Amino acid sequence: MTEMTLVKAINNALDLAMAKDNRIVIIGEDVGRDGGVFRATEGLVDKYGEHRVIDSPIAEAGIVGAGIGMAFNGMRPVVEIQFSGFIYPAWQEIVSHVSRYRTRTRGRFTCPMVIRTPNGGGINALEHHSESMEAMYAHIPGIITVTPSTPKEAKGLLLAALESPDPVLFLEPIKIYRAFKEDVPDEYYTIPLGKARLVKEGSDITLVSWGAMVHTALEAVREAERKGIHCEVIDLRTIYPWDRETVLASVRKTGRCVILHEATRTAGFAAEIIATINEKALLDLKAPLARVTGYDIVFPLYRNEKRHLPSVDRVIDAIETTARF
Repeated sequence: MTEMTLVKAINNALDLAMAKDNRIVIIGEDVGRDGGVFRATEGLVDKYGEHRVIDSPIAEAGIVGAGIGMAFNGMRPVVEIQFSGFIYPAWQEIVSHVSRYRTRTRGRFTCPMVIRTPNGGGINALEHHSESMEAMYAHIPGIITVTPSTPKEAKGLLLAALESPDPVLFLEPIKIYRAFKEDVPDEYYTIPLGKARLVKEGSDITLVSWGAMVHTALEAVREAERKGIHCEVIDLRTIYPWDRETVLASVRKTGRCVILHEATRTAGFAAEIIATINEKALLDLKAPLARVTGYDIVFPLYRNEKRHLPSVDRVIDAIETTARF
């Protein structure tokens, strides 16, 4: 075991995967000599060379397009986009090609690539640096969408993504890149994609979240328990395909559910979870389903960032309101 931050765990996963599989190639802006804007690829160019850790021009469409070509020719590219808000120029490649190649070839070929990008707010960044757009990608058939919540989770999920025969969008919560350290196994291990994590058992309310918001959820749950409300906390891990069975089993047990995410409210992924619970477990509910989200505005600059991100107080209020119903 080694104590690691989340960004160090990602670096460690990339290192182990590149040592194991020489088909893995990293491409992106400043990923080589600079080690990436957050140093997620630090030291890898010295170890594996410039032919496997490739500094690209500032051209997201070209970066993803190059990754597609590599994947089609037997390589396993890891594409880094510096911030999730910079990914939109590559939308055409992701929607029209990355996600469709298995279907286009009637299953004869896949597009095994990982697109990594920092995601979410919390670091007082500039415009286009703090988006949480996971629901957009969950709406694209053919793309696996993953976001980890701890260093140990990040390493295992990324290694699983690097083994996936299908493309994975790996959203790294920027707020917790270096927020804390955790003991992470030194060896190579994977965490199954599409399987949620039961973080904490409880009897009164199911609280579902993912990424950095899992920690906001846990802080709110500790306060709720002092008031006698016992919450079950689920870390979704994979946004799509998401683990319906784990969430539904918990909701059937507690009869109440609060969903927490920092993305904007309208058409956020909480809405999909709520719709599924209403379809599959409506008669088990004891209270209306609740969601705590960001607001329906462009992510604000740093003066108002904390007002936009879901706070512990907002989560506690949703928990108490749901429990009292």
